[in-house]
Amino acid sequence: MKVIRAGIWMLIAFAVLAFGGVEPWGEAILEIGAAALFVFWGILAIRRREAEIHWNWLYPPLLGLGGVALVQYAFGLSVYPYLTWVELLKWGAYVLLVFLALESFRTMDQVKSFIWFLVVFGFAVALFGIVQYFTFHGKLYWFIPLKAGSPFGPYVNRDDFAGFVELTAPLGFALLLFRAWRREHLTLLLLFTIVPVGALFLSASRGGIIGFFFELVLLFFLSRSRQIGRKQLLGVAALALAAGSFTVWLGVSGAIQRFEHLIPAEVAPDSRVSMYRDTWHIFVRHPWVGTGLGTLIEVYPRYASFYDGLIVDHAHNDYLELLADTGVVGGLCGLAFIVLLFWRGLVHLRSPGDRLRHAIHAGSLAACTGLLLHSLVDFNLHIPANALIFLLLAALATSEIGRPTREIARPPGGNFFENLLAGMSRMLSVLRPTHEGAEDLAKSGRGKA
Repeated sequence: MKVIRAGIWMLIAFAVLAFGGVEPWGEAILEIGAAALFVFWGILAIRRREAEIHWNWLYPPLLGLGGVALVQYAFGLSVYPYLTWVELLKWGAYVLLVFLALESFRTMDQVKSFIWFLVVFGFAVALFGIVQYFTFHGKLYWFIPLKAGSPFGPYVNRDDFAGFVELTAPLGFALLLFRAWRREHLTLLLLFTIVPVGALFLSASRGGIIGFFFELVLLFFLSRSRQIGRKQLLGVAALALAAGSFTVWLGVSGAIQRFEHLIPAEVAPDSRVSMYRDTWHIFVRHPWVGTGLGTLIEVYPRYASFYDGLIVDHAHNDYLELLADTGVVGGLCGLAFIVLLFWRGLVHLRSPGDRLRHAIHAGSLAACTGLLLHSLVDFNLHIPANALIFLLLAALATSEIGRPTREIARPPGGNFFENLLAGMSRMLSVLRPTHEGAEDLAKSGRGKA
């Protein structure tokens, strides 16, 4: 299973760094990688002559939505079967990777390593985004020219980058709030949490910033149910203050201006409202099974009430687009997914367990909630990298995490990430002289004088 876990990490990293996985070649590699990992899992199951399948309550709505798309394609209910087939392949890859994650991340150490991977990777992507922001000259990765868009980090659209931060930053906040960390790793965890928040504000994504604040409020209320002490809450408040100071140091004027004005690449409010109304009309005309998953870009021009010469590929509202694409049947699958997510997530949060288990469930649930809120005004769930991380965290929030194989006092990360954190902690300790070392240095200086 180590190969499968490493493969999932690699596919997540690839999807994010490959512009969010939105290019056809990125989608193809993601789908091929998911299929290859599933075949490998099947070979392992055959060799072991056993396959213990672990149930998750999100399987019915996920498979139900895939079934709707399959029926649309097979029975000619889609107005553009090719586009539905493309979306069906992506959806199949997501479901396969969720299944493989639930089968391979079973113990607490394995889940903890996945959480730390997302925290560290989120920090690295955010740091890259900050550096690129201050050195940007019209080219992504400094050598890929862009014709349009408002890029940040590896994403062509800054709102998509904000969605990525919404999915990864709450995990670090949850670890801090629930005190699921070792003292010697506190500095690193603070660093890994503050930098993405600064990058989020620097990206000036209004929906992302609002969604992130909502995540913090939700984490606060979830922690109240676990009787978190005042010291932890004051610590998180100090962290928020440090993140705010870091944001001001980076330059917050861009975010303030973007809240007040629109940049040229943005959709005007009137156009956005028009898209919502026209997408609703598509649903009214095709109420039961919709026009076909992924067909909005083809269908929308027939219902457009406002023409500005731009191609509308998404409705900037994932819920309306789901209704237009899949009708009432698909909408019920989406509603069932959200209900089951919060029901099972809250059940696990209220169940007995250690701090780390509750931190993982709370952080995953808060991250999913923030992106669901952001989806009211954007289309992050149509960005393969963000959709994949969202579904993996949703599966984690609704799963029973196995008992820890070792005590919680063990350094977080396990395996590669344990060694990485330990090495970085040693580097920080070398840079920061100890109290005894300072005294010896002072004595030696007095002796020479």
